[in-house]
Amino acid sequence: MSLKKTAITGLIWTFSQQFGNQMIGFVVSLILARILLPEEFGLIGMIAIFVALGNLFSTAGLSQSLIRSSDFNQEDYSTVFFFNLAASILAYFLLFFSAPLIASFYSKPILIPIVRVQGLSFIFSAFATVQLARLTKEMDFKTQTLVAIPAAIFGGIVGVVMAYTGYGVWSLVGSSLITTAVSTTLLWIYSGWMPSLIFNVQKFREHFSFGYKLTVSGFLNKIFDNIYLIVIGKYFTAAQVGFYSRAETTKQLPVTNISVALNRVTYPLFANIKDDNIRLKRVYKQLMQMVVFVVAPVLVILAVLAELVFRFLFTEKWLPAVPYFQILCAISILYPIHAYNLNVLNVKGRSDLFLKLEIYKKILIAAAIVVTLKLGIIALLYGQVVVSIFAFFINTHYTGKFIDYSGFDQTKDILPILFYAALSGAVVFFIDTYTLLKFGDIVRILVGGFIGLGIYLGTAHLFKNSSFLELLNLFQKRKPL
Repeated sequence: MSLKKTAITGLIWTFSQQFGNQMIGFVVSLILARILLPEEFGLIGMIAIFVALGNLFSTAGLSQSLIRSSDFNQEDYSTVFFFNLAASILAYFLLFFSAPLIASFYSKPILIPIVRVQGLSFIFSAFATVQLARLTKEMDFKTQTLVAIPAAIFGGIVGVVMAYTGYGVWSLVGSSLITTAVSTTLLWIYSGWMPSLIFNVQKFREHFSFGYKLTVSGFLNKIFDNIYLIVIGKYFTAAQVGFYSRAETTKQLPVTNISVALNRVTYPLFANIKDDNIRLKRVYKQLMQMVVFVVAPVLVILAVLAELVFRFLFTEKWLPAVPYFQILCAISILYPIHAYNLNVLNVKGRSDLFLKLEIYKKILIAAAIVVTLKLGIIALLYGQVVVSIFAFFINTHYTGKFIDYSGFDQTKDILPILFYAALSGAVVFFIDTYTLLKFGDIVRILVGGFIGLGIYLGTAHLFKNSSFLELLNLFQKRKPL
């Protein structure tokens, strides 16, 4: 199968998985948001950082090393499997005994049992990490999709039933654990791989020498990705954590569906052509422009219609999350570009530079928090916008050196797309404000959405935007990667 056909097939299945998972999760979230209180979502938001760090510690970046390796065998897979399992057990015990400290930090005693039960996800996930890495390396996203969707459905059903029967915050914990457990079980059944009783110290050192830098980078990322939940949880109320979490998860619906799905395909794809810089640059440029072309109008239009969307989907009690959501949408437009620039470093084997850039960015985030904290949550979020812009130029520094595609060149390539999106958003705002106020929320959302999309695509067609034309031809074998 050609590289382009493999990539397109992978994209189709990955998008199917992402959209399926996200839509299932979104429907479940809608139901739970109407039953549970913002404070209960806030409790889960408070511990998100600790769960994320535990999962990261369990893998130590070794799965990424497996995916990029050209020379590998059963010893590699088995060695990584047993390390992941041992690390996950250690991570769980560390979290178990740290639970009282976490609860004390937030002054929420209920977090002790929640942390200890939620932490079991580390061990469940560790049993399937290598299976996922093998499937990703082989670009077998079909199997991953056929595993993820049933797991999400089953976990969602459990969560909704628990919520309706009065389990409160435990319905969120139960849903998460069941989803992870079912996914792991199905991966063992369908992946076609089982570990051998092998642990090769030399193989471990090879993978660890690459992976530990990614792990350190990942720790920094997870801490600072969740730093706003920590800060809001410490200095503000649990309800405000819930509002921020709701804004973040709603924003992730389009961003996760599109950019994360593409990221799963692009990493092994970039790894296949990592030694051909001309080809790598061309593929990178096409994918970057395409994902921004799809993500930007969705985020802009959603931001303009945010109050209507939140009131219609989540009811009036979630309206305080609207301004958070609008600012997060602005931040998220650049998210896929950050990820793809860093993927270039990974496939080039420069996890040391990856770590270096992450340290620079975290210093910026910490400075922004110190400056804006006393000004309130909105100021904190605007600080994120400024940091994201600076991070773009930090992330593109080495991409410019490795594949001759600088931050200035990338900016020049996406500016027309951002202009089309801003124009469509302005038109939607004007029409909704001056002509649609007498209609219900659903009518205003639908009309505004269709008009915004029409303006965006019409402008892209008028200016013959390359990403628009590429999307039209995506499934036609005209342009080889």
